[in-house]
Amino acid sequence: MKLSTIKLPPHITNEKLTDMYKEMWLIRYFDEKVDQFFAKGMIHGTTHLCVGQEPSAAGAIAALKDIDKITSTHRGHGHCISKGAEAKGMMAELFGRVDGYCKGKGGSMHIADLEKGNLGANGIVGGGIPIAVGAALTSKMKKQGYVVLCFFGDGATNEGSFHESLNLAAIWDLPVVFICENNKYGMSGPVKDMTRVENIADRATGYGIPGKVVDGLDVIEVMNEVYYAVERAREGKGPTLIEAKTYRWKGHSKSDAKKYRTREEEEDWKSKDGIKRFKELLIAEGLLTEETAKKLQEEAKQEIEAAVKFAENSPQPSFESLLEDVYA
Repeated sequence: MKLSTIKLPPHITNEKLTDMYKEMWLIRYFDEKVDQFFAKGMIHGTTHLCVGQEPSAAGAIAALKDIDKITSTHRGHGHCISKGAEAKGMMAELFGRVDGYCKGKGGSMHIADLEKGNLGANGIVGGGIPIAVGAALTSKMKKQGYVVLCFFGDGATNEGSFHESLNLAAIWDLPVVFICENNKYGMSGPVKDMTRVENIADRATGYGIPGKVVDGLDVIEVMNEVYYAVERAREGKGPTLIEAKTYRWKGHSKSDAKKYRTREEEEDWKSKDGIKRFKELLIAEGLLTEETAKKLQEEAKQEIEAAVKFAENSPQPSFESLLEDVYA
């Protein structure tokens, strides 16, 4: 691939491309650090890590405008970072501290940042899909001009919320783009055993909307396809279903021993690392040097270390605040 032969979105500058490289390292270092803390019992609850899936988050969200919104998933730390969240507020949330995005009450699966247009992650499989459609309906009815990017995993496509939401979005031509991050496994079962169609994007035909398959490890391919779909939605032409084929390096959650796949398979996918591929592309295009790439990677690492210190120094919530922000 050569960037000179590809038509990038008009708002994507060389500086933005290098920022995306650092952003993907932020996502990886954040989740690797969280993985360490869970192993040590320093963070409670559970978590679902997106190590290996960084290009789908960074590429898709790079296609958006600031006014646009997203809904996320239980594996949503990457989406949160790419939509502009600060790592320190996220880490404080996972530590259960008051300086977290949800005052320490949401944890890993429920981070939201409304100021940045992140309507929230969701611990319910497929739970964010109808929320995205509702937000898109609001945008259309009130002529607010934003598009909603709706993330979900391959397992969510067998939920009723997926089918109902895509049908409504299609018949009402809502400004929403559905992006399925297909990482090959729904918890511990391979997608091929759960779904008869070859590509999840093929299901778009049933709703009369475009369905596209992209290489989820290629940040440029993801960005370009999502940008086209987002602008199509913004023009009032309705939704698109995009399937980003990717792979999670870690288990489904912290308790997953990954007995359903081989270590050889994991190493094969790691050799296709999307961050490494993007670095090689930027260097080949003269936008990065090895020295600058190492500098950006180190800056990302230090930013995550600073986020950890911030979280550790953030106060614990008081007992009196236990019932605050509870609606039922």
